[in-house]
Amino acid sequence: MTTRTGPDDRTTVVVITHNRREELLRTLGLLRRLPERPPVIVTDNASTDGTAEAVARDFPETTLLRPGRNLGAIGRNLAVQRVRTPYVAFCDDDTWWAPGSLRRAADLLDPRPGLAAVTARILVEPGGTEDPVVPELRDSPLTGPDWLPGPALGSFLAAATVLRTEAFRAAGGFHPGMWLGGEEELLACDLQRQGWWLAYAAELTVHHHASRLRDSTTRRVLGLRNTLWFTWLRRPLVPALRRTGHLIRTVPRDAASARAFAHATAGLPWVLRQRDPVPPDLERRIATLERARRDSPARRYVG
Repeated sequence: MTTRTGPDDRTTVVVITHNRREELLRTLGLLRRLPERPPVIVTDNASTDGTAEAVARDFPETTLLRPGRNLGAIGRNLAVQRVRTPYVAFCDDDTWWAPGSLRRAADLLDPRPGLAAVTARILVEPGGTEDPVVPELRDSPLTGPDWLPGPALGSFLAAATVLRTEAFRAAGGFHPGMWLGGEEELLACDLQRQGWWLAYAAELTVHHHASRLRDSTTRRVLGLRNTLWFTWLRRPLVPALRRTGHLIRTVPRDAASARAFAHATAGLPWVLRQRDPVPPDLERRIATLERARRDSPARRYVG
């Protein structure tokens, strides 16, 4: 990690939140104490627990956006419209960046104009253990140019990634149809289609203290639905059929999975209208990742 200290004006932190006032206030307090002193933009997705009022009172230096409805991940797009720095670090209301990591991420991105994003190592609090997804990032099967700062990735985790602002905007940000839940996969695919690279950087650290208010079943429904929508938006016909069949055979046979498939089916008209399969080289990368993820403990549709 770099030994330089003091403010760094290259990165803005963007946080989306919904009805997690206490966790958000903790995160904002930790971000305020970072040596980089990054500007912070919070999109409050129509919280009803006094979140916006508490942020305005306790963190007046924070830019607070109140769209008046729950935009999900699209709240990040709204915030990025206000970003004036070359890089944007996404952060959830139950995650926070370690001191020095934002500076180091900018140091990695500065000399690599073809690199769109760097994803950090995630430590689960309060124990400080590695998140189950970390080995998947560290051992990514994808290849990339030797100038990458770490393993090439095919996707990223929004709560633990610093992105190049111009790349995010050029790719259109998060797709409004996805709303929330695995929404990164489609954006990552479109970034790669435009020629950008994504990488894992183990020297960066994000802490995650999972919210007590997290609804894991709803998140599973949304994640499975969005996996199916991504599959039919970007995968060629045969891989899309194969992937759908695999999910039908392997996801838990319960009410949550049934809801996910029902929602995915209901959305098929807009998905098929916007369908735009990737070229063969990118499909090979997606298929390689799919095979590697099948045994990952971080990719099980449970909860």
